[in-house]
Amino acid sequence: MKKIYSILAACAMGMTLAGCNDFLDYTPTAVVDEDKAFSDPEGMVTSAYAMLGDCWYTYPFNLFPYGDITSDDCLKGGSGTGDTGYNAMDVWNTLTATTPGEMDELWYRLYCAISRCNRALLSLDQYGESELGAETTRQRVAEVKFLRAHFYYKLLTVFRKIPWIDETVEANATQEQTRNDEFTYDQLFHKIIDDFKTAYDVLPAKGPGEDGRANKYAASAYLAKCYLNLAWGDGYEANTGIAHINQDYMDSVVVYTDDFVSSGYGYLEDFGDIFLPEYKNSKESVFAVQTSDYEDDRTKYGRANWSNTLNGCWGMWSCGWDFHKPSQDLVNAFKTRNGLPMFDEYDDEQDYPINGQPTDQKWDPRLFHTVGMPSFPYKYEEEYTQTMANSRDAHDYGYYTSLKEVPQRSQGETYNGSWQAFAMNDYVFRYTDVMLMRAEALVELGRLEEARTIVNDIRRRAANSITKHISYAADQCEIAEYPASYFATKEQARQCVRWERRLELAMENGRFFDLRRWGIASATINAYYEKENGATYSIYDHNGNLMEGAPSGVADPNLPHGEYYRDAHFTPGKNEYFPVPYNQMFYIPGLYTQNQNYD
Repeated sequence: MKKIYSILAACAMGMTLAGCNDFLDYTPTAVVDEDKAFSDPEGMVTSAYAMLGDCWYTYPFNLFPYGDITSDDCLKGGSGTGDTGYNAMDVWNTLTATTPGEMDELWYRLYCAISRCNRALLSLDQYGESELGAETTRQRVAEVKFLRAHFYYKLLTVFRKIPWIDETVEANATQEQTRNDEFTYDQLFHKIIDDFKTAYDVLPAKGPGEDGRANKYAASAYLAKCYLNLAWGDGYEANTGIAHINQDYMDSVVVYTDDFVSSGYGYLEDFGDIFLPEYKNSKESVFAVQTSDYEDDRTKYGRANWSNTLNGCWGMWSCGWDFHKPSQDLVNAFKTRNGLPMFDEYDDEQDYPINGQPTDQKWDPRLFHTVGMPSFPYKYEEEYTQTMANSRDAHDYGYYTSLKEVPQRSQGETYNGSWQAFAMNDYVFRYTDVMLMRAEALVELGRLEEARTIVNDIRRRAANSITKHISYAADQCEIAEYPASYFATKEQARQCVRWERRLELAMENGRFFDLRRWGIASATINAYYEKENGATYSIYDHNGNLMEGAPSGVADPNLPHGEYYRDAHFTPGKNEYFPVPYNQMFYIPGLYTQNQNYD
């Protein structure tokens, strides 16, 4: 009996248990014979690429619940703590192998993507040269290995103890005999590095926005990121941080980012443009998951970004579910004095700008591109000014909303049925991220002035990002370049680079992974819990007037939020990684072992 290879297996999710006999007798559509599929290597490669955007809010491939909600930058949001399972990411102390259940979906879907890649490699091995020719086959193999490494990087980043299932395992059908402790963390990383190196050695050095395929620069960025992670330690705080730095790996970060110095990639002139769909494949974009509008690809709904479907502003969009909420701590981090960050005092007082009411407190202009705030135009459009009513659960989560992952409201949604979705690319790497990785490595190698040049280039772009989109906040913005004295020592330079990374990449799904890499997650997150619990946001503006959309009949003009942080706690030696999901642990009992301290 021939096997059937399902192109649209996810459609089965829409089935119910009712009428199961009819379902069993049903002849499936949208499927092709597996032998026929395998004999089309180009089609198999395309199917592997399609998995890049095969996301949904319960298994977001951009990892926003794992990289942002877990950190000091972000609160879960939604209608309350029970809205989705992601509250466990927000508070850590309730995280188990079964809670949230969404972890199991992420694990499964990422391995589905890896299976697509392995099948494509087997097809290329059997049919590639006869169908595509030797050189095209060589490039397609390199592309698919890039994709496989991309998915494995996410699995390793989140779950640490993972089984390595490659095309050999796929061909031998030994997936259910492959343990997740066969290889160490370091060995798994080097397997991922080997795939990226294949891509790096073979793929062309294409410029930005050419065709969305993997290229040499994308592989170079990933190699730098892999080595940067390894350079700091193994991720657990006992073995991670300044005392554990591997200088050779830091050198590798610089070597692989050298490629970008004379590339066609660069800083997009205005920071705000980076997060508008019309600039999604600009020189800033090194590699991104591609999306489309139905008008562009002539399909019914387009290829939307379903990872971010929860993250629209409440009452602003047709289905704005108000997740991924910036924290007060993040907003405070954008404060400046004489144009420079207030490193030691940024969180002494809670503050926020109000449109048309400048005060002595000034702000880094990137705040107004990153965080939606009451009284300010939503994503630059005055006709859609945000109010205090644009929050589902202000008591818990405050009044801020995330701006980067949404288009302007006037552009509408790609899909606006019972859910909303947008044709917004997900950046895997943008140029500024790559340069900040380079600056981080340069600091640890003692090349402080080179690091300062990179950071000041980024700050100069931020300073030039006011007039075009946020002129209404011009009187509230102040940003300056770092003088040499701020990069006089490694300790000072390190603080500047880390701060810049937080502000530049805020709400881009990676803050927790940065804190873990540096070995400071527990200290940072637990201090954040202590400060944020009971944080307040006044319902009055700076002139004492009730703000638009403020709740009526409130006795206390300062509304608390974040009270659920009362019992929150990050445990080092455990919470650096997420548990192997229960369903995976017990699918074949005894095959997998659990991450430390989750037993």
